[in-house]
Amino acid sequence: MIDKLSLIAVYPEMLLLVMACVIALFDLMVKSRQRTATYAVTMITLAVVAALQASYASSGVTHYAFGNMVVSDVMGNWLKCFSALAVMVTLVYARPYAADRDMLSSGGEMFVLSIFSLLGMFVMISGNNFLVIYLGIELLTLSAYALVALRRDHGDAVEASMKYFVLGALASGFLLYGMSMIYGATGSLDLQEVLKAINSGQIKHQVLVFGLVFVVAGLAFKLGVVPFHMWIPDVYQGAPTAITLMIGGAPKLAAFAVTIRLLVEGLLPLAIDWQQMLLILAVLSLAIGNLAAIAQTNMKRMLAFSTISHMGFVLIGMMSGVVQGHPEAMGNAYSSSMFYVITYVLTTLASFGVILLLARSGFESEEITDFAGLNQRNPFYAGLMAMCMFSLAGIPPMVGFYAKLSVLQALITSGGALHMSVAVFAVMMSLIGAFYYLRVIKVMYFDAPITAAEVSSPFDVRAVLSFNGALLLVLGLLPGGLMALCTKAISQLFAT
Repeated sequence: MIDKLSLIAVYPEMLLLVMACVIALFDLMVKSRQRTATYAVTMITLAVVAALQASYASSGVTHYAFGNMVVSDVMGNWLKCFSALAVMVTLVYARPYAADRDMLSSGGEMFVLSIFSLLGMFVMISGNNFLVIYLGIELLTLSAYALVALRRDHGDAVEASMKYFVLGALASGFLLYGMSMIYGATGSLDLQEVLKAINSGQIKHQVLVFGLVFVVAGLAFKLGVVPFHMWIPDVYQGAPTAITLMIGGAPKLAAFAVTIRLLVEGLLPLAIDWQQMLLILAVLSLAIGNLAAIAQTNMKRMLAFSTISHMGFVLIGMMSGVVQGHPEAMGNAYSSSMFYVITYVLTTLASFGVILLLARSGFESEEITDFAGLNQRNPFYAGLMAMCMFSLAGIPPMVGFYAKLSVLQALITSGGALHMSVAVFAVMMSLIGAFYYLRVIKVMYFDAPITAAEVSSPFDVRAVLSFNGALLLVLGLLPGGLMALCTKAISQLFAT
């Protein structure tokens, strides 16, 4: 018999599942080429789910449901709320682009698959059991494969989908193999039981570390960090730009949550081992991500390598939580990583929103040269893109500066010569990274326009994009509220 608390804990997930099926059937009756009715129902569903998750998070209550397989806590609920909002914003930006390219004329698959991918994120974030987390990852990635190949007549999109599928299957195999090794060593799939078994000291350390290596490798693929980054540039460039944003936005929040669940909640006694792995992944990601981005002429590919370097920063926060076996720095370190990933997603939404806005039928606006003279064509959108670039580069007063500062502060206060060296290296790589962001600004403001085409967009896109851009500045000037929310969420996580 399923108890009432279990149903309450997964009520938003149940609502998403039911509405995904309802929207798929409802869309069969919609005749509009822009799928206006399907879009409206989808947005209402996502708004209701986001509001539900915000109310759950505000209550500050933690529920364990379905025999401890699912957890509803403050951190998870806020991340699910932000994921739902990110998917909403993505669909606002994506619909005009998709309609221009006949991605909506045959059906509303984009909306249904987006809801299923969000459901996968929710399951990942709520998972308190190895198999539940794995099922969430598979639901998200299977939906993403289909979304990338949504333009069936577009060779680049189909090729990107195949690459994503093959490498994604390999990464899922790594993750599942690592989980099976840990299960074989501890005898449980429940994260709390695994933690107790490791703390008991009755298990061979070598077996656990062997399983841990494969788990970290699988997580590294989902985060898109070196050396498991091969899929990101190709998929970002080959996928339709609207779908690139769907992959590069909200799923980063879910990947962060899974990393916290598996490494911190389940495998914290092995921190001395997985922090060393994260250190190597972070340093490689910062170096290769920033250096490779300099050579790119394609905007989407440049932002793909930029993503790799930013995920390196997230890992820097993750690797500074436990110092010399003492977990006192966990709250500061993990809350700074959470703040970083939320603000990174916010900036990504705005930057891809401008790229989508400049794209028009028959013209993708993917090359950096396509932004030449944008300030002369539309100063507002040029200013918005400049704010995104400044934020990604970590230049004040944009929120990206405070995000980088909070992660570096967590790293330095954790002490140790190694951590100090990593902090210096991260700052140096950020300086190198500033070059390719500032190059975009230079092209927009100082190069001659290559086209005189007007930049126009629907009112809802302009309104959301303006609000999105304003948040980058507001959160940069007043980051305290969001940082307090992240700190409270992480502290509540350890309290329960």
